[in-house]
Amino acid sequence: MTHENDHSQAIRERVAAAAGSGTALAIEGSGSKGFLGREPQGEPLSLAEHTGIVNYEPTELVLTARTGTRLEELEHILADAGQMLPFEPPQFDGGGTLGGAIASGLSGPARPFAGSARDLVLGCRLVNGRGEDMHFGGEVMKNVAGYDISRLQTGAMGTLGVLLEVSLKVLPRPEKVLGLTLELPRNEGFRNVMDWQARGAPVTGSAHDGHRLHLRLSGSALGVNASRKMIGGEEEDLAFWQDLRDHRLPWFARQTLLWRVALPPGRTLPEGFLGNALLDWNGQQVWIGGEQDFGALQQAARTAGGHARLFRGGDRRGEVLPDGGPVFRRLHRNIKQAFDPEGILNPGRLYADL
Repeated sequence: MTHENDHSQAIRERVAAAAGSGTALAIEGSGSKGFLGREPQGEPLSLAEHTGIVNYEPTELVLTARTGTRLEELEHILADAGQMLPFEPPQFDGGGTLGGAIASGLSGPARPFAGSARDLVLGCRLVNGRGEDMHFGGEVMKNVAGYDISRLQTGAMGTLGVLLEVSLKVLPRPEKVLGLTLELPRNEGFRNVMDWQARGAPVTGSAHDGHRLHLRLSGSALGVNASRKMIGGEEEDLAFWQDLRDHRLPWFARQTLLWRVALPPGRTLPEGFLGNALLDWNGQQVWIGGEQDFGALQQAARTAGGHARLFRGGDRRGEVLPDGGPVFRRLHRNIKQAFDPEGILNPGRLYADL
């Protein structure tokens, strides 16, 4: 299956001209994730028209598409073949493109159970900061010899290249999906989830809203039904999981400031940070609303083995991502120099000096 709508030549020429003149470019797709990172700088470079499926063979479980392609379109095409994007990329405001999903590196509620965006990227095609068209990886799982450039682009926010095409691993849709709620305290609920998983429950979502545990089971009808009997609880509309993925739950609408903390399995933050929080990924992804001392939150996250960032709102002229220290920053600068020597691609979007 292929669609012809290739604007790659125009994109290469635009980047090459910008490199020659030292003009900064702000890369954008649908604009659904424009609130992420620091404030964009430079002239807009839109990929909204760079759309279409390059290659999709359902029997191979691999899809390659241009990065302006809407996530909604990809989901419909995959659903027609009984397949899905297992990392559940968020579609804030009902939008989102493939390029934005990979550039942001965001994954939905299934991330700890089905893999992250980075885990499922097989290859990519990009334009670097010199205007050169480059290909990395391929369309099979074991294709990497040396540095995995394709996955390096995941979460780079366009600072290392203008993504043109991405190849992804896709998976069959489960036979049955069921949502449950249980009146359990946060820590007890998450411990139970790990126990249910050890006993074979096909968990693909586990979140706590401060009052109750929300659970999603996905798999064969036989396996889901057996786990339903083991776990108990009340059935819940599956719309909860899409609303959690896309931040459409009422809790998100009430937050003028939103912080994200990522933690290793089994770790948690001090209770003082969890008074206004919603936890996903069985406690590994913590959404915190309201004013916070960023330094104190970062330190608490580091102590627990994780990291914190300002996700939405606040002053985006300052730093919004965790400071990994001098070695981390030097590595970032060296990689940026290799891909974008003139520093024209989304400058300052991750950090002020990148």
